[in-house]
Amino acid sequence: MGEYAKENLRRLMSARGLSHKDVVRCTGLDRRTIRGLLNGTNRPHAKTIHRLAKGLGVATDEFFVSPSYLIYRNLYDPADLKVEGVVRNNPALFSSWAQADFEELQDSYSLSDDQSAEGILDVARKMNRRRDLQKKLNVLLKSSQSDAISTFLEVMYKTVAG
Repeated sequence: MGEYAKENLRRLMSARGLSHKDVVRCTGLDRRTIRGLLNGTNRPHAKTIHRLAKGLGVATDEFFVSPSYLIYRNLYDPADLKVEGVVRNNPALFSSWAQADFEELQDSYSLSDDQSAEGILDVARKMNRRRDLQKKLNVLLKSSQSDAISTFLEVMYKTVAG
């Protein structure tokens, strides 16, 4: 599990200027666990990978991909660095995000009138609200109310789409 965990943890630490103590603090993992990962003396469990990803604000798949495939992430423009700072400072907001979500954030943010950190947070919150609404809609469409919901959606769609 996580055959690239050691290399990618080192890459993330280096890119963000994190120390061993910083990783322990932001992930809540034991210092021996982090040391074992960095030394390559132990292989991480799924829960460990999840805590690393959540604490570092990255997708879990980062620890399963060869670092050579992730090099492009080091080629930032200033807007990318601003987004990365917001992600690092607000890990809970981005905890369940995949790479595609971050790409959507970058695209949406670049079109936004508010180019501040608060603007990035606003876009991210809207994306999370939309995702939550989609989950709720899927539940409703599978419920006994699916016919009524479907009819309502069709009427709303025709009203909006013309």
